[in-house]
Amino acid sequence: MKTIKFFNKIDTVTGVCTHCGEDTVLVAVVAEYYRCTTCGRDTKQYINGSIRYIHLKDEEIKWLQKNRSTE
Repeated sequence: MKTIKFFNKIDTVTGVCTHCGEDTVLVAVVAEYYRCTTCGRDTKQYINGSIRYIHLKDEEIKWLQKNRSTE
């Protein structure tokens, strides 16, 4: 039962991955950063009237790796 409660708190969205081009589920890694469930690549959520997912810059990838959750 604890596993079900844990998965209810995971932030997921649907969208088109900029890496693989698939319409897929994106899972939040940390705020604004999502991982594609199809190809496993990370993207950043960009909001400007509409929501878009963009490629991460090298410094964003390093920050994400450094600040990744260990839970």
